[in-house]
Amino acid sequence: AALLLSGAMGGPKKVGNGFKYHQYQIVGRHAPTAEEPSPQLYRMKMWSTDAVRARSKFWYFMSMLTKVKKANGQIIACNEIFEEDPTTVSTYGVWVRYISRSGEHNMYKEYRDTSLNGAVESMYDEMGSRHRVRFPQIQIIKTAIIPDERVKRVNSLQYMEEGLKFPLVQQKMRAPNKSMRTLYKGRRPNLCM
Repeated sequence: AALLLSGAMGGPKKVGNGFKYHQYQIVGRHAPTAEEPSPQLYRMKMWSTDAVRARSKFWYFMSMLTKVKKANGQIIACNEIFEEDPTTVSTYGVWVRYISRSGEHNMYKEYRDTSLNGAVESMYDEMGSRHRVRFPQIQIIKTAIIPDERVKRVNSLQYMEEGLKFPLVQQKMRAPNKSMRTLYKGRRPNLCM
C-alpha cells in the first residue's frame, strides 16, 4: 500500500511501489423526483489520485454530457478497479483527448507495462514532458490491451520480435565459501562470462 504525499508543487507524488493514479468505476444518476422516480444510470471509468477527485471528475463530465450536476444528482457506487494479473507484461493502447496552447487534439499512445495503472501513469508523465500538457487538460477516452499483431508504434514493435533475449550482463564470480570471501581483491573482476 503506497502512501500519497503532497509534492512541492501541490500535486501528488508516488511513495513506495504503488501507483500515483488509480482506476475508479463510478455509477451515478439524477436524483429521483416525483415525475422521474427511477432516472437513468450513468457509469464512467476514470483515473484519479483518490476517490474524492474521481467523484469530482465524474460530476465534471456529467454536467458536460447531461443536464445533471452534483447539486441535483447522486452517486450510487464508487469502486476502485484492480488488475487481474499484475505480473504479465502487455501492450496497452490509450486514446486521449487533450487541450494544448493551440487547440484540442486527439491522440493514440501505446505503452508496455504490467498494469493499466502503470501505462496510464506513463502516459501522464510523457504528455507532461513531451507536450507540456497538465493533468486537468487530459481526458482519457478509451484504454485497451492490444494484441501483438495489432501493435502500431515502433517503440512497442521492437519487443514483438521472435527470439528476443535480454542477456545478463555484469555477472561477477562469487567466492564458493566464506573463508575465500574478502573485502578487497588483488585484481579486477572479470565481468565477461
